[in-house]
Amino acid sequence: MRIPFTQLEKEFKRVLLKLDFPEERAAFCAHIFASNSRDGVYSHGLNRFPTFVEFVKEGLVNPNAEPERIQQFGATETWNGHRAPGMYNASMAMNRAIALAKEYGIGCVALQNTSHWMRGGTYGWQAADAGCIGVCFTNALASMAAWGGVEPTLGNNPLVIAVPRAEGHVVLDMAMSQFSYGKMQEYQLENKQLPFPGGYDDEGKLSYDPAVIRKNKRGLPIGFWKGSGLAMILDILLVALSGGRSTAKITADGKEFGVSQCFIAIHRPDLHKSLIEEVLKYVKSSTPADPTKPIVYPGENTLKTRIQSEREGVLVNEEMWEKLQNM
Repeated sequence: MRIPFTQLEKEFKRVLLKLDFPEERAAFCAHIFASNSRDGVYSHGLNRFPTFVEFVKEGLVNPNAEPERIQQFGATETWNGHRAPGMYNASMAMNRAIALAKEYGIGCVALQNTSHWMRGGTYGWQAADAGCIGVCFTNALASMAAWGGVEPTLGNNPLVIAVPRAEGHVVLDMAMSQFSYGKMQEYQLENKQLPFPGGYDDEGKLSYDPAVIRKNKRGLPIGFWKGSGLAMILDILLVALSGGRSTAKITADGKEFGVSQCFIAIHRPDLHKSLIEEVLKYVKSSTPADPTKPIVYPGENTLKTRIQSEREGVLVNEEMWEKLQNM
């Protein structure tokens, strides 16, 4: 079913106010959750909201905390998020990186002790809207085995890279597993199998079953050993820059809180627009294997979904919508 954006936003805010969020912060976080669903990232919009609420109730997310700068080295800063809502901390950190970039050409903000940022692409779009290239990444609870291993020891550690463009920003937002766990939740809610193997079953065989993979946390790394290495190096970069907790420490607690993140913004007056268009035109010139599915650049479908949602209403899972209304 489809729900008007403002109605969805209003329901999120209503619940957050009951959880003692300050008015302005409740409105901000509600907007992020609603925007994620509006853009088609249901796994980190409406579908993720009940988990966020539980974390607030358990004291793992502090609705009133404020992030604090603890170190500065030129265009590089380190902040402690004090486990404030992850969307609030992440937006602040990217804004700060943007401000540094517009002063120095590049800005980097490493953030320790924060909460799940929901959709990482949010902060890529934020940087691009400000006219900056944006790069951000986070670590997470272990949900993939290192290549050749059995037990999960790697976080899904999403990576976001965004490039501003007047006709529609190019925004890559990718997890380190073939399917993010949020995307697998979407398939599970719809009682569907994955279109490609997304992980391993309990016997170590490749599986299309999202329920099995979500339970045993044996996601399949993108590019096999390459995705495994990329997930590991992002975790190393995060602890090196932020001094925060690694995937090992996060996993030891059994729940995903107190994570580490990094936000980088690059600003320059000339991004060689014609060369960017040359790349996009060349890539999209490839003949689609399926004529009904044209070649798209990262972020293109997001923008189409956003426009459709604003025109027709935000697509929601009926069960999750009812759950929100009853909170």
